[in-house]
Parts: sequence; C-alpha cells; structure tokens
Amino acid sequence: MADNTKMDEMQALVSKLNAASDAYYNGRGELMTDYEWDAGFDRLKTLERETGVVLEDSPTHNVSADDVAGQKEPHEFPALSLAKTKKVSDLVKWADNRPIWLSWKLDGLTLVVTYDNGRLSKVVTRGDGHIGTNITHLSTAISGILPSIKYTGHVVIRGEAVISYEDFEKFNLESDEEYANPRNLASGSLTLKDVNEVRQRHIHWIPFTLVHIDDDIVSWGKRMDWLTSEGFKVVDHERIDTPSSANVQDAVDRWTVKVTNKQNPYPVDGLVIAYDDTEYAATGSVTGHHATRAGYAFKWQDESAETELDYIEWSCATSTISPVAVFKPVELEGTTVKRASLCNISECQRLGIAGKGTKLSVIKANKIIPKVIKVLEPVGEFEIPKKCPVCGSDTIVKESEGSGTLTLHCTNPNCAAKKLKKFARFVSKQGVNVDGLSEQTLQKFINLGWIKEYADIFNLKSHSDEMRNLDGFGNKSTVKLLRAVENAKNVEAHRFLFALSIPLVGQDVCTRLLGVYNYEDLINKAHETEDKNEFATIAGIGPEKSASFVIWFHDDENWQAVVNLRRELNITQASNEAAGNICEGLTFVVTGDVHHYKNRNELKAYIESQGGKVTGSVSKSTSFLINNDINSTSGKNQKAKTLGIPIISEDDFISRFASSFNEGAVPDASSEDEEKNGNSRQTPTEPDLFA
Repeated sequence: MADNTKMDEMQALVSKLNAASDAYYNGRGELMTDYEWDAGFDRLKTLERETGVVLEDSPTHNVSADDVAGQKEPHEFPALSLAKTKKVSDLVKWADNRPIWLSWKLDGLTLVVTYDNGRLSKVVTRGDGHIGTNITHLSTAISGILPSIKYTGHVVIRGEAVISYEDFEKFNLESDEEYANPRNLASGSLTLKDVNEVRQRHIHWIPFTLVHIDDDIVSWGKRMDWLTSEGFKVVDHERIDTPSSANVQDAVDRWTVKVTNKQNPYPVDGLVIAYDDTEYAATGSVTGHHATRAGYAFKWQDESAETELDYIEWSCATSTISPVAVFKPVELEGTTVKRASLCNISECQRLGIAGKGTKLSVIKANKIIPKVIKVLEPVGEFEIPKKCPVCGSDTIVKESEGSGTLTLHCTNPNCAAKKLKKFARFVSKQGVNVDGLSEQTLQKFINLGWIKEYADIFNLKSHSDEMRNLDGFGNKSTVKLLRAVENAKNVEAHRFLFALSIPLVGQDVCTRLLGVYNYEDLINKAHETEDKNEFATIAGIGPEKSASFVIWFHDDENWQAVVNLRRELNITQASNEAAGNICEGLTFVVTGDVHHYKNRNELKAYIESQGGKVTGSVSKSTSFLINNDINSTSGKNQKAKTLGIPIISEDDFISRFASSFNEGAVPDASSEDEEKNGNSRQTPTEPDLFA
C-alpha cells in the first residue's frame, strides 16, 4: 500500500471515528457500534505506527469530548483517559508485581464532583479532560451525588453517571425516541435543562476514584473505604496483591462471568486496574491523552458470528413500533442467539438491512446484548409496515427533532400496544399481582393479539399450547404463569381500583374512597352519578380527584372493561372498622426509610387500623412527624420544628403506640406484605389450567 493511500485511509478513519464519538458522547443516534469503533481505532493505530504520522485530530491522541451545553469550567485535575488492551498479559506487565485493584469500567458519562466545607460545591462533566461543563443544577436529579458529607476539607471525586439496563428498557418502552443503549440515554439526559425530566431518567452516579482529599491517604483501596464511610456507593472492586498471569486471568474470568450472567445491573464495557500506591501512580508521564500510571483498561474481545436474516419482527411498545432481526440461530458467548433489536428505522438504514436471506454479522455487545454489527450481503428489500401489527391501523414514520432519528408509530390512540404501561400496572404487585407476568411478556402477548383488554389476561389459558412453544417458555413456565393468573382472580378491592390506572387515583386515594364506601356501591355510584364532585368531600380527595374518578367510570370503554373484569374476578373488601384506638384522634406524617415495618405503607396501615390519620405534609394539625433521621435538615423536619411538632423515630413510635409490635400481625398494606407473609388470598385447589 502506497504512503498516500495509507494517509487517505487514516484521514477517512479519523473523520469517521470522530463523528461516531461525537454522537456517542452527546446522546445522539449511534453511527457505529463499539465493535466497529474498536476495529477502526486499532486499524488507525497500526497505520500511525507504519507511517510514523499522527494526524492533528486523531482520536488516538485526543480525548473524546461530551458537548453538554452550559458554563464551561477547567478541571482542577485533568480527567485523562486510560490506555486500553484486550490482552490479560498487558495488564500483568503493567502491574509490574505491585498490588493492584480491579474494578468495572462503567459505560456512562464521567462526572467530577467536588465538596468544600462538607457541602457539594460543583458537578462538572469530563468534557475533553481539561475543560468540562458545570451541571451542578442537575445534581439533585442524579442519585448517588450526596448534597453534603461529614468531611469538611476539599474533596474531588470522579465517578460515572449510568443508567441500569432495567431503567433503560423501561424508558425505551415509554419514549417516542428509542435510544441505542443506556450510555447513549445517560449522555443525552444530561443535555436537558428540566431537572424533573432528568430525574425521570433514573441516572445513578457511581464513584470510581477519589482524586483529591486534604488528608494523606496514599492507598487506592483506603480511599475507596473512605468514600464508603462518607455514604457513597462506590464501584465494585477487588484487590490483587501479587499480580501474575494466573491470578489476573482468574480474576478477569470471574468478573466476566458476572457480566454474562447479568449479575451487574449497570452497563460496563470492560474492566480497569489501578495501582494501590497512589503516590507511585501519580509519577507516570502523559503520553498523548493517557496518564501512563493512572490505570489500565481491559476490554473484551467480542465474539462474532455470521448468520442469515429470517425476517424482521415489528415489536410494538408504548409509543413506537421497533424492528427486531430474527435470524438463523448462532452460538455466541456460550448461548444460542437468534434475535437482536435493530432499535429504529435509522439504524436499519445505517446498517443496510434488507430482506429474508440477508447475510449478517452479529455479536453480544459487552457479553450481554445481541447486536447486528454489519450486513455482509443484502438480499431483497427492507420493508416498513404500513399497518400496525397489533391493531391493523395505519402507521406513520416520525423524525426526532433532536437527533433526526426515524421511528415508526401506530396512528390509533387506543391501540393495545400503547396501553402497555397500564397493563403492567394492572398485573403489578400493587395491582392484581400476577406473579411472573413481566412487561416484556405482556408486550409479547399484546403483539401476538392475545391481550387487548384487562379481562383477556384471565383467559390466557386458551393460548396455553401456543405459549409452551414461545421462546423462554415451555410447559413448566406456562403452568407457573397460568397458576399465577388463577391466583390473581381473588383480589382485594383497593388493589383492583389501583390496577385500573384511573388518573390521579393512586393507592392512597383508593384507600380513602373504600374507607367510606362499599366497593360495589362506590363504582356503581361513580358510573351513575351526574355530579363530578360526588366524592370531593372525602378527606384527601377534593374536586379534582373526584372528577377524574367519575369521568373515568362514565367512559363507555372503561365501564365495559370493568364489567368484563367483574365476570372474571372475585373482588373482596376488608372491613372499614378500625382494629383498635391507640392512635385515635392523632395525625401523623411519615418520611424517610423505615426499618421495623416493611415499608411506609405498612406503617400507615397500622396507624389507620388504630384510628389514626396519616397525611403527606406537615401542618398545624400534625400530631407527630415520624422520621428515623431526627436530626435531618429536610424541609419536613424544619417545618415541624418551626411549628413545635414532635419528631419521633420509628422506635419511639413503636414504644408509645405499638408496644405489642409484631411484623406478622400488622394489617395488610401492600403486595410486599403478601410476598413476605404468604399470600392472603384464598388459593384455589389445583385448577384445570388448560381446560
């Protein structure tokens, strides 16, 4: 290959890699998979060695930067990236017989968090490693970033803002724009201005190193212990005292198993080793954009396989219809893989997805997620369905304003697929509690046309033969699920009302309504009354919630759904009479975590069973504020002190109002009670599940 040809290839690689990095770090549509990026990066390094030339904007010598809008701020300590390898032997050589720590290489967005005088002073994105963006205003929306700590000196901590796989999947089900991976969603979320919107993304910040502390702590491990003692939940880590090929390989293998078995809830794209001796680590030089002794990253070599596309399955979620590649089964990372999400229309177009027989290259990204990385040979045409696969209504392609991503949507607002969240709430533990019926399974049944309304859930046994043949099922799983459906036919009234997803009607409203009315009388009155304020005078209800409740039961479709459910269910209601009077005439507010009761709902249920009242906010009428952190500076504690209202701990409450406290005797308040105390519903004798 001539030098000019190599230079042209290098320039093309630099442009392609930088464009992909820009999209990756700033929450835009994915332009290249990690697999493709790593391959391109390795090729670029090879060409740089061969030519002796490094282009000015080469990603091998520049830090990939996030581009979060806002006030820019220089880092007190440069946040340089780590050199990477896919060989355990390189890790052993780098360790040089010194004690090291192994930890996750979390796949998110690095944030540098600073504390002064015991208070959070700033949160800054990594940026280009030297200058980042100040996002302190978003700190309250990111769990793991503490507003205050005990230590009063100057502290700088580096950590990763990540989103769990579970929260990522839930967000994609609800969002109009499907993100390619959790990291993409995390980075995109930090570009938002609305704190409440960011909070809904469930971002977790996990510290992975203590950059600076005024005290003299020279052990990386002891620094992590210090962070833990201050209340931070740090990255998992393991010490290796005398690194050798054998014990480092053993450690890497064990951590790899944790990934493949999905024991870690957060996305990772490798492992990191760091010297325990932080003074020695600080003596390294800076080569390109790497601090040579700051740490070393290990990335897994993705195992790829070639296969043929069978068909594209269009899977309906809450608001999008997403393409899924179904292909001839292949073995990857010790498992059989035969389907992979293609995310959206834009991703299909980027890859060049075509029709049946198209040859594909697939991997399990980071050992977990099946992914199509390349089309080797297209066959036929890629077809976008014009009709919704669930309800048959017309579809429409929408383009996201932010990223330009193309997604497919059903035009029918009443499509069953768009009600996935409502179905999930209906079967949840707080609802009718169909144990084992997950959102993913509900989505599958909806796509198959088995579930169109709530009552269909209780007739799933008519699909038992088909269910046994579904991926992930079989006879045992089918029997277990259908038995759970049968058990759920016996349901308490407040759970049933909550399960219906009536706007503004949560568990508390259900309890208040049923505290005044018999269940049958309540729903009949809601259906028949012409007065939207029928229930407004009930304590804690008011005109808005009353109107929402009445309007919902006046809707013909909703009422028919209830009629159909009443044919399937045995709905019972506990007595409204208090079991005692220990708390009679008293009003409580409960805040913070509880330790003796299983949850706050259970404590609330006990208070109400003893004639007391529980409200959500502190006022002059409050008798006691229950908070296990009596010295907290929270708003509720401060207001209670201002009004002279006693603040008591859970232990204080039990000694004064529940001296005969027995967890097993506490009245039912949530499905968690059933989970721990045994299901309180009458379980039918072995039903004929397949009749």
